[in-house]
Amino acid sequence: MLFGIIHPCAKAVGDPFSVPNNKFGIHIADPVDLDDAAKLVNSTGGDWGYVTFVIRNDERDTKRWQKVFDKCRNLHLIPIVRLASHLENGNWIKLSLDEIDGWVSFFNSLTWVTQNRYIIIGNEPNHAEEWGGEVNPAEYTLYLRTISQKLKQTNDDYFILPAGLDASAPNSKTSMEESLYLQKMVETDVNIFDEVDGWTSHSYPNPAFTGSEYATGRGTIKTYQWELDYLKNLGVQKNLPVFITETGWAHNVVGKENLTSIDKIAGKLAYAFNNVWSDNKIVAVTPFILGYQEPPFDVFSWKDKSGNFYDFYSQVQALPKTKGEPIQIQQGKILAILAQPVLLTSSIFPGVAFVENTGQSVWDVNNIILKENASSDIVISETSLSEIQPNEVGLITFKAKTASRNKFSVFSVAIFSNKNTVISNIYKLPIVTIFPSLMNLNLIFDTI
Repeated sequence: MLFGIIHPCAKAVGDPFSVPNNKFGIHIADPVDLDDAAKLVNSTGGDWGYVTFVIRNDERDTKRWQKVFDKCRNLHLIPIVRLASHLENGNWIKLSLDEIDGWVSFFNSLTWVTQNRYIIIGNEPNHAEEWGGEVNPAEYTLYLRTISQKLKQTNDDYFILPAGLDASAPNSKTSMEESLYLQKMVETDVNIFDEVDGWTSHSYPNPAFTGSEYATGRGTIKTYQWELDYLKNLGVQKNLPVFITETGWAHNVVGKENLTSIDKIAGKLAYAFNNVWSDNKIVAVTPFILGYQEPPFDVFSWKDKSGNFYDFYSQVQALPKTKGEPIQIQQGKILAILAQPVLLTSSIFPGVAFVENTGQSVWDVNNIILKENASSDIVISETSLSEIQPNEVGLITFKAKTASRNKFSVFSVAIFSNKNTVISNIYKLPIVTIFPSLMNLNLIFDTI
């Protein structure tokens, strides 16, 4: 079962196991698939599942990706971003140290969905085609350390994940066995894995992406455990929570009859989620890939060429899931408050607060309230607000009751979260309350 698991403490910027976590996720190639991703991973009691997608160095458009992040927020999807270069002459060019400052500036320009900012640094660099045509673990190690440190110097919330490696790659002119690659990384920098906060695994069922769901060890859907054990043998003591960002069976689309029958994949995925990936070391599992209708990845696609889902989509959708509750930064500003400055004693008066949401969560009546910040003779009796997105300005209307005596008061208020935590500045507004018998203009001015 996926419930009632006691998780080991994850030594990371923000422990993803410190809150209820929905580990179901999916890998997408295009943000247009976000709606279908949410329907898959947030179904059957689930909420706040994961989605993995790639951002290349030639598409760092803040406005474009902020829209993607905002859609993830509204669909309750936690993004796992894989940082990538771009293709050139059949290879992905090397990630360049000279471009790191550009990545840092870009990532800092975004309002992230959750407090933990999950970023994977590269992809399968034990293949030459993924690293400019050569395998060079020393170069990748230096890049990983440098970008991790530079990101964390600007914000402690960056949750850095190393590139997933191909556990089934051989030693050849164009690839290196994962065990040797990891060994050379540690030889280059013995403390390199102190720079990451979790472990990225491509736990594919090999050989030929058609292996048994019951198999264990390297080259199976439990590759992640072999990797963690191997890291310990290399002297890595850090406890690394696992993110399986690629996995899944290649299926027998037209012309691929040697691959796994489509009607068997649902059972394999159900067994994996319920009996293997239920491991309490795993934070997220995002099988590859939700929609990809062209070779070579059409054999992994959960959609056919007509855009219809294979049956295993609905069958995974029906699996029970956890209602995730990721930590989001809640903060805002009270820009101004409009209310009458002179009021009768013991009277109800309306007011409007102009506020700005500068945090990560969407504000509504379920998680935000305007309250007096300290004991006061003026008490707010009710508040109301429409949905306010991050980076938006909105209104909070309220009703409050004045003091029971003739008095000059300071109406001191702040925005509170549903956990009764102050998340804004304290706004102070002078209010004068007077007895009804004093409703004479001269006496009002005398009181002021």
